[in-house]
Amino acid sequence: MGAEPRGLSSAATDAAAALLGRLVELGVRHVVLSPGSRSQALALVAAELERREAITLHVRIDERVAGFTALGIGRETRAPAVVVCTSGTAVAGLLPAALEAHHAGVPLLLLTADRPPELRGVGANQTTRQPGLFAPSVRFEADLPVPETTDATGDDEQSAMLRAVADEAYAAALGAGLRSPGPVHLNLPYREPLAGDLPEWFGVPTAELGSAGGEHPDGPPVEAPVEDEASGALYQGGGGIGESDLPDAPEDLPFLLERGPRTLVVAGADAGPDAEALAHAGGWPLVAEVVSGARFGRNLVHGYRALLRDPELGGRIERVVVLGHPTLSREVAALLSDPDVEVFALRGPGEPLNLNGATTAVDTVGVAVGDADRAWLGSWLQASRAASVDLSPPAPDPEGLTSAVPEERLGAIAAELSVVRAPLDRASLVDAVWRATWPHDRLVFGSSRLVRVADDVLGGKKVPVHANRGLAGIDGTVATATGIAIASQADGRPGVTRVLLGDLALLHDAGALLLPPAEDETRLQVIVGNDGGGTIFDGLEVAGVAGADAMDRVLYTPHSVRLEQLATAYGWEYHRCTTRSALDQVLTSSAGGRQLIEVPLER
Repeated sequence: MGAEPRGLSSAATDAAAALLGRLVELGVRHVVLSPGSRSQALALVAAELERREAITLHVRIDERVAGFTALGIGRETRAPAVVVCTSGTAVAGLLPAALEAHHAGVPLLLLTADRPPELRGVGANQTTRQPGLFAPSVRFEADLPVPETTDATGDDEQSAMLRAVADEAYAAALGAGLRSPGPVHLNLPYREPLAGDLPEWFGVPTAELGSAGGEHPDGPPVEAPVEDEASGALYQGGGGIGESDLPDAPEDLPFLLERGPRTLVVAGADAGPDAEALAHAGGWPLVAEVVSGARFGRNLVHGYRALLRDPELGGRIERVVVLGHPTLSREVAALLSDPDVEVFALRGPGEPLNLNGATTAVDTVGVAVGDADRAWLGSWLQASRAASVDLSPPAPDPEGLTSAVPEERLGAIAAELSVVRAPLDRASLVDAVWRATWPHDRLVFGSSRLVRVADDVLGGKKVPVHANRGLAGIDGTVATATGIAIASQADGRPGVTRVLLGDLALLHDAGALLLPPAEDETRLQVIVGNDGGGTIFDGLEVAGVAGADAMDRVLYTPHSVRLEQLATAYGWEYHRCTTRSALDQVLTSSAGGRQLIEVPLER
C-alpha cells in the first residue's frame, strides 16, 4: 500500500493479512469464499491476493458448495485449499465437506469468522458456539484470540503468533506427524471495525515450498514402488504425502508378504496405480473398484462380484491385501469381514480399515522372493475372461453396405440404423463415458446407482478417477467435480472433467451450477442419468417389503424437474441424448465450457 498513512485501521484486517499471507507463503494457491459480514476482512485480503496474482479466488454464495469445491481442489492437488465463511449457520454448512475430507483423507483448511467471546451464549445475532464444531473430524483446530491492531512493521507478537498458527495448520492439513491428511479448523473472532486499509507491511507473499504445496500437473502424486535388486521385493508406499512414507532400505519394511497363501489384491477408492503394481509383483489377481484408479493391467479381474461368490475362487481365498477404501460391493465387504481370511490393509489417507476386527494395518508391504502361484492367478483370469462384458456397438458391415444385391444392402442399412437408433440404458451410458475419457481427462462418479453399474460392467483403463467415497454421500458431487476441473485445468492444461451421476445427486447439489461470470470457464461435462427418482433402492432389502406407494413417497422421491430449464437458468449448455451415437458425439465434441447432458433412463 506504500508509505502513506492508513485511512482506517482495522485489527481484523491486520490479522487476516498476517494469516492469509503466511498460508500463501506456505503454498496455498486456491481460496474459496462465501460472502458475509463478519468475514469481510478475510474476503478483502483474499481479493487483494487475487489482484496480485498470488492466489486464484473462487466465490460461492452457498457454504456447502464452497466446502466441496475446496474439497475437489484438494482431491486433485493433494494440497489444501482455504475456505472462508462468516459466522453462524454458514459454518455448519461446511460440515459435510469436512466429514468427507476426514474420512477420505483430503487436505482442507477452514477459516470461519466469529463474534468475539463476550457475545457467545448471550443471544447475540448470528452467533453460536463455533469452536469444537468440527472437533471429531479435524487434524488441528484453534479458537484464536481477538486481534489487536498491529504495529507499522508487522513484526509484533500477534503477527508472529498468526504466522505460527498458519504453519501448524498447513502442516496438519497435509498430515504431518499424523495418520493422514485432512481438514483443519481455525475459528477467527473479530471485533468491529471489521475492515480497513491493508497494513503497510503487507507485501506480495512468496511461496517457500515451491512445487511441494502447489498443484500436480498430472493429478495426485503417486509414490513409485521401490524395488530392491538383491531380494526382488517390492516396497509399496501407503498413499501418504512425502518421502518419509517410502522406505529407503529393506530394514524399513515391516514385513514381506510370503509366497504360499492364496492371495487377492483389493483396490478401493483412491487406491491408485500402486494396487496394480503390487498385484503384478506378487502374481496375484486384482479386484479393482471403478473408483480406485487401479482398474487396469493384466491381473485385473472382471465381474468380480460373481467370482467372489464362487466357492472355487472366492471361497478359497486365504489372504487379502487392501489398498484404498472399498465401498461398492457387499461381496468385498463380506470377504474383508471374514475372520478366516488374513487381511492386510495399507494405511492410506483415509480412515483405517478393520472390518473383521483383526486386520493388520501396514505402511509398506513387500513381495518375498519366489515363484508366483500361476495356477491360482490363472483360475481367476480364466473366469475373468468369461465374465467380461463387451458393450461396443456392433461394427458396420462394409460388404453388405456396398453389395449389389438389394436385400443384402438393405439388410446392412437396417442393421446400421438399429444401432444408431438404439436407446441408451445404464450399461451403455457408463460405457460411453468411460470410452470418451483419457489420461489427460478426469472422471468423477457420484454416489448414484450408475457407479455400481459402472463397477459391474466396465473393463480396464488407466484414467484418473475421483469419487467422494469417504462417506459415500450424494451431496457435493457437482461442486467437487468443479474443484477437480479447476485444479486439473490450471495453467492451460488440457482435458475435460466429466461427472457421471443420477438425477437426485444433481438436484441435491444444484446450487453448485451457479458460477460467478468473472471466473474462468472450466471444461466440465455433467452427465445425468435421469430415471425420475432414486432407483438405487431397487437393489436394497426395502424393495422386497415396502409397498409401491411407500417406496415412491419416502425412497424413490420422484420429481418432475425440467433439467433443460435448470441448465438455462444457470447458464449451462444443455444436451438431451437418447441414443448412444448422439451421446458419443456430445462427449467427444470440441466444445469447451460447462455442459449439462441429460440421458433419460427407464425406471
